[in-house]
Amino acid sequence: MWDQLSFVIKRLRERLWIKPLIVCALSIATVFLADLMDATELQSFLPEVNEESTETLLKLMASSMLMMATFAVASMVAAYASASSSATPRSFPLIIGDDVSQNTLSVFIGAFIYSVVALIALMNGLYAGRASQFILFSLTLVVLVVVIIAFIRWIDNIARLGRLGHTIDKVEATTAEAIRRRQSAPRLGGVAVLCPLEEGRAIFGSAIGYLQHIDTAALQARAVKSQLNVVVAALPGTFCTPNRPIAWISPDASGSVSDEDAKAIAATFFIGGSRVFDQDPRFGLLVLSEIASRALSPAINDPGTAIDVTGTLVRLFVLWEESGKVDDGSTVQFDRIAVPELSLADLFDDAFTGIARDGAGTVEVVIRLLKALEALAASGDAVMRENALRHARLALDRAEQALKVAHDLTVVREVARFAVK
Repeated sequence: MWDQLSFVIKRLRERLWIKPLIVCALSIATVFLADLMDATELQSFLPEVNEESTETLLKLMASSMLMMATFAVASMVAAYASASSSATPRSFPLIIGDDVSQNTLSVFIGAFIYSVVALIALMNGLYAGRASQFILFSLTLVVLVVVIIAFIRWIDNIARLGRLGHTIDKVEATTAEAIRRRQSAPRLGGVAVLCPLEEGRAIFGSAIGYLQHIDTAALQARAVKSQLNVVVAALPGTFCTPNRPIAWISPDASGSVSDEDAKAIAATFFIGGSRVFDQDPRFGLLVLSEIASRALSPAINDPGTAIDVTGTLVRLFVLWEESGKVDDGSTVQFDRIAVPELSLADLFDDAFTGIARDGAGTVEVVIRLLKALEALAASGDAVMRENALRHARLALDRAEQALKVAHDLTVVREVARFAVK
């Protein structure tokens, strides 16, 4: 249940209107709740507040907050455009989900709605008592302080929002979170796949697109209820088509699987138009690789960014190895669901193929890539070493085809000696 709720909340955070709508509703409710204070004991001992002072503050906020909200939206749109053009459009959901910018925009819009509604209520005599006028004045001061604090925080944040380094950091943090989550449950809480995939009844997705999320808890509940065994055939990030099964199901005893069960199981696989980071560590690695490839394009020609991304990828693979050392014997939560593990070879392909291809003609990028792969090959994991050596040899082959200067080739071959012994 929590996993499903977390997925929904993260999708809502990518909608720019959610937080402003919530804050607006709270602002309106606060304005009318202040009037209820006249019916309490506060009426007898709260100090009297000049109505004109409250009206002046509200008019000041009403006239300035809409302009500030418009300015905030314009700045955020510029940051989003910068992130999409300088990094990759796939990083856009992470930038638009920035909490500081969303909170600031929500505060500006909420303060504007609050001031307008409160001003209308005040000028029409809604706050007749001493308590309601004092509470309204106090709330207005609190809102003003919140606006100032939000603006100061936002000024510090907007200077970085959309910048390439900030985007890389956001993608790295999100990918690291996905890696930790996946390594804590390598099979999404299910058991290892022991039987062939093409066994039982094939289940197909209800739409064409990328598999974003598998509700394994709901899948297990349905399997237990109908005494079924489920083999997941598509991991999050897979492109689903009408002829590609997402799962295979078979009953415990001889018999067939009902259409109702098939429909219920298909509903636990959420398919959307684009990939998301939550259950898909490969997507984060691919986005980082895209950022490096774009930096290596002739139009941008920024090998330093590719070198920076290569170091980021090394950190993520080290995290993958360290997270995988944890004993996963207690990670099986869903004994009727078999889920294949992520392939480390696929992770390496997603991370390093683009950089090796697009940076083959840039000697400093090739050297940094080979040194990064050498570091990963020196890890204690045999599978990681095998894939690091494989990609080092591929990087060397590409460099030998692209580099024209003999000295550059000599340097690259010397660095790559660890892979060709």
